[in-house]
Amino acid sequence: MNAVAQHEFITLEEILTHWAETQPDAPAMEGEGLSYTYGEVEALTARIIALFKAHGIAPGDRVAFLGKNNPAYGLLLCACMRYGAVMAPVGWRLAPREIAYILSDTGARLLIATDAFMDMAGTAMADLDAPPQLMSAAAMLDALSGMEPAPYTPAGPDDAILQLYTSGTTGNPKGATLSNRNLCELRVEGIRAGLSYYTDYRSGDCMLVVMPVAHIGGTGSVMLGVESGIRVVFEPEFTPDGVIDAIIGGATHMFLVPAALQFVIQHPRAATTDFSNLRYFIYGAAPMPLELLKQAVATMPTTQFLQAYGMTETTGTISILPPEDHSIEGNERMRSAGKALPGVRIEVRGPDNAEVPRGTIGEVCIHSPSNTAGYWKQPEATAKTIDPDGWLHTGDAGIMDADGYVYIQDRIKDMIISGGENVYPAEVESAIYGHPAIAEVAVIGIPSAKWGEEVKACVVAKPGCVIDEADVIAWARERIAAFKAPKSVDVIPVMPRNASGKILRRELRAPYWEGQERQVS
Repeated sequence: MNAVAQHEFITLEEILTHWAETQPDAPAMEGEGLSYTYGEVEALTARIIALFKAHGIAPGDRVAFLGKNNPAYGLLLCACMRYGAVMAPVGWRLAPREIAYILSDTGARLLIATDAFMDMAGTAMADLDAPPQLMSAAAMLDALSGMEPAPYTPAGPDDAILQLYTSGTTGNPKGATLSNRNLCELRVEGIRAGLSYYTDYRSGDCMLVVMPVAHIGGTGSVMLGVESGIRVVFEPEFTPDGVIDAIIGGATHMFLVPAALQFVIQHPRAATTDFSNLRYFIYGAAPMPLELLKQAVATMPTTQFLQAYGMTETTGTISILPPEDHSIEGNERMRSAGKALPGVRIEVRGPDNAEVPRGTIGEVCIHSPSNTAGYWKQPEATAKTIDPDGWLHTGDAGIMDADGYVYIQDRIKDMIISGGENVYPAEVESAIYGHPAIAEVAVIGIPSAKWGEEVKACVVAKPGCVIDEADVIAWARERIAAFKAPKSVDVIPVMPRNASGKILRRELRAPYWEGQERQVS
C-alpha cells in the first residue's frame, strides 16, 4: 500500500484542511453506524462551529460530551480544536454526582450526550445552579444539515482546546488543559527524526479507538489517527471479542492498557486468530509484567510492540520503548518505559529537585512541548506539579540507566515503607505475575506493628485454579528480596479498576487502614 504523505502542521485547522484538500474521499471516522470521509469531517466540523455560535458558545467556553466512544465525539473534538472551544469529555462510567462535579467545574455551556446517556445527563444536571444546554448527539448531527458555515478565527497553537480529568484517586479529579501544540508538536518532532511510530502510515490503515475518550489513551488515539490521515474506528467500549473482531476486520494500529491486553491474549479465540493485520500495538498507562509482555509478543508475532509512557498532564506519550527492544524470549529493556521522544527531556530527580546519578531512584520529571499549561482553576495544584523552570513532576518513582532508558518503579505515593526499606508494588507484582495459578495481582501496604507497613498481595485466580498462600510467598521469595515479598495473600474474585483500566489500590487498602492516620491514595 502507498504511504500516506505526512505533514508538519501543529493545529487541527491546518491538519484537517490539508487532508480535506489532498484526500477528501479517504475514510476518516467510523463507528456506531456512522461513517465520514476527511472531506465530510472538514465540512461537518465547520457546521458544528456555526452551531456553537448559534448556541452562544465562544472560544474558550467548555463543551462537554457524555457517552461511549462514538464518531460524534470525533467531530466535536475536531470542531473545538478548530474553533478554540474546549472539549471536555466526561467518563460514562462515572456516577451522576461525579458527572455533575465535572460539569460544574468546567462551567460547560453545552453538553452533548449520546442517546443512551441522556437520562443520566439529566440526573447529573438536576442540582446544578447553572446547568449547560443539553443536546443529544443524534439531534446535533441532524441539526447540521440546516447549518451553513459561519466565519471564525481559527484557534492558535497554544489556545486550550481540550480538558481531560485525572483519575481522581484522592479527592475530586483535576482538569488538565491541553492545546493544539500539546497534541501535535511531538508528532512533528518524531517525523523529523524518522520514527516509524509517527511515519509508518499507509493508505488503508486503521486506528482502533477502544480506550475511553474521556482518557488520554482514547482521545490520544483519535488524534494520532486524524493527524496521520488514516481511518479512525470507534469501538464503543473495550471487549476482547470487539478487539479481536476489529483486528480481523483490518485494524492496523491500536492502544490498550496492559489489563485489556491480558484479556485479549487470554481469550479462547486468541489461539486461532490471525493477528497479522495489526502492525503496531501500543501499550501503556500501567505497569506491564514482563511475563505478560512475552506472552503477547508470542501471541502476535508479526505485530510491532511499542510501550508508550506518559500521563494526562503530558498529553500522553513522552517516551517510547520501540519494537526493536521487544523479543519473544524477553529481555531487561522490556521492563523499561523506553527513552524520551525527540523534543522531550526526562530527568530523574531527588527531593531537592536536582537530577540524581544514573541508576539511582527518584521522581521522573518531564520537560516537553506536550506538557499541560496547568490544571483548570487550580493554581496551587499546578504549582505543585510544574516547577518554575517548566519541569512537570510526574509523581512516578523511576530509575534511568546509562543509555537513557527509564524504568518506572511505581507511583511515589504507592511506595510501601517496610522496616525502613522502600518497596515498590510494581516490582513485587511483576515477580508474582508468572505464578501458574494467578491471573491478576495487585500489591498493597497494610499496617504492621513490627514493620510499620508490610506487603500484602491481592490475587485473582485463573479459571479452575486454587491459590495457596504459602506457595505464592515462596514463589515471590525466589525472585525478589525477602523483605519485598508479600507477608500475606488475599484471594479476591475480581480486581477493582477505574475506567482506564488502572487498579484501584485504594479500594484494596481501605479495609486495612480504616481508622489509621496514613493517607490512603
